[in-house]
Amino acid sequence: MKKLFGSCCCLPSKQPSSSSNSDSFGRQDGLLWCKDFGLHVNGEFSMAVVQANSLLEDRCQIESGSLSLLDSGPVGTFVGVYDGHGGPQAAQYVNTHLFNHIKRFTTEKQSMCVDVIKKAIQATEDGFLCLVSEQWPSEPQLAAVGTCCLVGIVCGEKIYVSNLGDTRAVLGRLVKSTGEILAMQLSDEHNASITSIRHEMQLLHPHDSQIVMLRQNVWRIKGLIQVSRTIGDIYLKKPEFNREPLPAKFLLKETFKQPILRAEPSISVVTIHPDDQFIIFASDGLWEQLSNQDAVNMVQNGPRKGIACKLVKAALTKAAKQREMRYSDLMKIDKGVRRHFHDDITVIVLFLNHNLLNGAKLSKGSMVSLKGSITVPTSTLAPFPVAMELNGSS
Repeated sequence: MKKLFGSCCCLPSKQPSSSSNSDSFGRQDGLLWCKDFGLHVNGEFSMAVVQANSLLEDRCQIESGSLSLLDSGPVGTFVGVYDGHGGPQAAQYVNTHLFNHIKRFTTEKQSMCVDVIKKAIQATEDGFLCLVSEQWPSEPQLAAVGTCCLVGIVCGEKIYVSNLGDTRAVLGRLVKSTGEILAMQLSDEHNASITSIRHEMQLLHPHDSQIVMLRQNVWRIKGLIQVSRTIGDIYLKKPEFNREPLPAKFLLKETFKQPILRAEPSISVVTIHPDDQFIIFASDGLWEQLSNQDAVNMVQNGPRKGIACKLVKAALTKAAKQREMRYSDLMKIDKGVRRHFHDDITVIVLFLNHNLLNGAKLSKGSMVSLKGSITVPTSTLAPFPVAMELNGSS
């Protein structure tokens, strides 16, 4: 087991928590974890995670302060939401390594830019491939583990949003003339349910008539997976890992010459508008239940403290209603069985304080390094014995 946390996969040590927030490590209630309120260098934030799978496959983090390894480097806030599938290992790996790569490449470039994000994601993908290769003899199923990867970076007057898969970032912009809040989706999604993604896959693989298949009314790549861009899922990127001893359900009938899935993110850069109020970053578990507009309305009209938890509970209430259940009854259902009612859900709401956006300065109260997750007994976590650990300081 120790080898899993060797050169390719090392967890960061915990940092001492700041005294600026009373719930510095968040609070947990059963399968629900919340960080109701915190400060970042550009404003305030709220986080929440709820588990549905037997092993929580979502991971998330917020890192606020220096975005490089140099004191003179850019200052801002990094948000990551990683929606894993096939197991938690890829999401955990990204949660551990991606931000470190961001800081390394920001240092090299001496600024934040799109190229920094692309290089950091590729370095993370390469590192996970290294781990899969190392563990292939003993843990071949690791090749079939992957994660969606949503990243948001607020730096100066820019918002950088990068996405792989079907996680989503939505900006709330105030319309002063009416007092309404406008929902603006900042991320592109890569799910085979989207017509343009199916066309993209067919163009990339013109000689494969089964590159996308409809199985039980769900479009899937090769009949296996809904998302077309991920970190991990090496069995659909490297043919040498699509063979025994990988379980038969993952094996393709014919070998492939080019990667079926990609780790190439869609990246958008937005100049912050004076009326931009907040950004909601969430895994698809939230968006399966709430529309973009419903979500931003709830954030705009509710108290900031605990708003991420409120969004999660709204999604759960809707999921329960669809099954003609009460929210309280849904909460009694244990993990694993709960997945039949809803997915793991992760939400981070980042509020923007325009007085802090220009020339943001570091202060003890606004420096944050927090990773949100559900803590469970170590003995239940195979093959990664500390995969559910909650690390953080704020």
